[in-house]
Amino acid sequence: MNKKLVGMIVIVVIIVVVLSASLFTIDETEQAIVTQLGKFIKEVKQPGLHFKIPLIQAVHKFEARVLEYDAAAAKIITDDKKHLVIDNYARWKIIDPLKFYQTVGNEFGAQSRLDDIVFSEMREELARHTLTEIVSVNREQLMKRVAEQCNKKAADYGIQVIDVRIKRADLPQEVTYSVFDRMKAERQRIAKKYRSEGEEEAVKIRAQTDKDKTILLADSYMEAEKTKGEGDAEALRIYAEAYEKDPEFYSFVRTLEAYEKSLGEGTGTTIVLPFDSEFFQYFSPPKKE
Repeated sequence: MNKKLVGMIVIVVIIVVVLSASLFTIDETEQAIVTQLGKFIKEVKQPGLHFKIPLIQAVHKFEARVLEYDAAAAKIITDDKKHLVIDNYARWKIIDPLKFYQTVGNEFGAQSRLDDIVFSEMREELARHTLTEIVSVNREQLMKRVAEQCNKKAADYGIQVIDVRIKRADLPQEVTYSVFDRMKAERQRIAKKYRSEGEEEAVKIRAQTDKDKTILLADSYMEAEKTKGEGDAEALRIYAEAYEKDPEFYSFVRTLEAYEKSLGEGTGTTIVLPFDSEFFQYFSPPKKE
């Protein structure tokens, strides 16, 4: 009885071992190929439970998801002979597991091949364009062409390159200071130009202002002289009319005005005249008849 039980247990164990060695699972994120003594047998992409011949056949699993390749920063030269340090990455996936297995073997080998392909295409494409185009103008179109060329070459390894992008594009450290100095000099040149143009405009404005001032003063002086002349003429007319009406009274008023101007307070003038002069005729006592 004991021998039969032991025999049954051994048989069950053997069956379990054989089944476990014969079955394998593929989930949604995986794909695989089955080889028999190193030769390709089949490709497995459907998730679920699958069968293989134990000990003779082997299963090689690969990622079915999109993978990322992050390259180390490297120097390139642009069309205008500028040096750039490019830090880029790529998104890729395995589309032909058999070719992938036969050419690069695993993801580490694929990363190595992608490093060569992407950097080569990146350097070749960017060398056709200037720094300005790479940094700000045509980057999206450039990266699209790089991705297309990389995808063509990567197809030989069962890889599809989905996208290539530049994370950073920096000037080398040794070039940064000289570029900064050139930018500073350019800004100073522009500022000097603006200051020169501003000073020139200020001189024009001041000259025009002085001209307008001179014209305004001349016009004002001419108007004042005209008004003064008209006033003098009017005064003479009034004096003439007054003289015609009463010459003696007119003479008396004019003499009094002369007294005020010559003898009034604050004149600071000393006049020596004989008292019986005609100028002092109104100070003399009236003559007796």
